[in-house]
Amino acid sequence: MVNRTVAGKYGVRLAVAAALAALLPGFGVPALASAETTGDAAIAEGDSYLVSMTPATPKKGKTNLEDREWKMRVYSASMDRVIPLQVITPADTSEPRPTLYLLNGAGGGEDNASWQVNTDMVGFFADKNVNVVSPMQGAFSYYTDWEKPDPELGVNKWTTFLTKELPPVVDKELGTNGVNSIAGISMAGSSVLSLAQSAPDLYTGVGAYSGCATTSNGPGRTYVKLVVESRGGGDTENMWGPEGGPGWLANDPYVNAEKLRGLDIYVSSGTGLPGPGDRLDAPAIDGDTAVLANQIILGGAIEAATNQCTHALARKLHDLGIPATFDFRPTGTHSWSYWDEDLKKSWPMLAASMGI
Repeated sequence: MVNRTVAGKYGVRLAVAAALAALLPGFGVPALASAETTGDAAIAEGDSYLVSMTPATPKKGKTNLEDREWKMRVYSASMDRVIPLQVITPADTSEPRPTLYLLNGAGGGEDNASWQVNTDMVGFFADKNVNVVSPMQGAFSYYTDWEKPDPELGVNKWTTFLTKELPPVVDKELGTNGVNSIAGISMAGSSVLSLAQSAPDLYTGVGAYSGCATTSNGPGRTYVKLVVESRGGGDTENMWGPEGGPGWLANDPYVNAEKLRGLDIYVSSGTGLPGPGDRLDAPAIDGDTAVLANQIILGGAIEAATNQCTHALARKLHDLGIPATFDFRPTGTHSWSYWDEDLKKSWPMLAASMGI
């Protein structure tokens, strides 16, 4: 179903959430939520539901599919706010199609560090018979269920939203066949593994690009704190409790690797050494020496750490006898040209996992 606005019974609750947004940065709801959620709807109190689905504004310089790009807004009961999502519908809708949930990195799609801005993902999926759904919120949240509300990052129940609340809405509104896979980069490269472990019957395949599976110790825990605390201003104790405690272990994809059994798995990482995407003439650099220096120094260090994590996961899955495809690039920093390549290289496996 497209071009419609669903009215709900949540005007008061969303108004409260909007007020909290003014007091607690990061708690907010999209600006148009209150305008889109007034009136009545035959929806039980506490349910998540579609708020609206309208044509998306094409990105400048990117492929425009016109009637196949959508902006979806879904009310999350667990987070009590409206979540925006970008959607691409299949090339052929003559029969129900599967869904790929494609997650952004640390910025959660709220900044310019997104698939939508940095790649021509629309062009890539132009001839693909798959629904592509990307949340455009979740910055610095690790797309996990937080134990407590955070003064800076608000209420985060992303595992609940992505595995329980959102799929029924997507399946109903897009007329899918109920088959799903999930992929993500950087922060979400860790999250997609944990989400797949949390809902093993929901996904058939998972693609993790430049993530770190060992989130409860070593460089992985340091990286989690860097994302959540240094970049996001949040408190990891509000997310998973005290360091090294049960919350950290329960959400560590490496510790819980056995739960990945039965999935089609694709994991990739570079070494951090400069590669083809780390040159002045690379499209993302465009001759800017400061951008290049940042990508090589900071992006190189981050990718070297994720590379260490990814090798550890490869050894763990090998020891457990769990099949997986690992792509260890000999070069490459923590940057978009490599993730664009990763998506394309992993697509045959993800497509096969969904029966495409």
